[in-house]
Amino acid sequence: MRPKPLPLQPGDTYFNEQGLMVFTEQYHLRRGYCCQSGCRHCPYGYQKEAKKDQNTPSKDGGKSG
Repeated sequence: MRPKPLPLQPGDTYFNEQGLMVFTEQYHLRRGYCCQSGCRHCPYGYQKEAKKDQNTPSKDGGKSG
């Protein structure tokens, strides 16, 4: 069972340049746990691992060996 979402308070969110709602550190701290989604303002230090682009050449330009 998922926890109920918190009612929003002033300062919990803002809208970014793309018009998407972004939760602030204030909201995350009130929620009390990390959702491990890689939120922009995560106060818990979680960061998603950057996926490596398979089309990017290696440092040696593909001339290993």
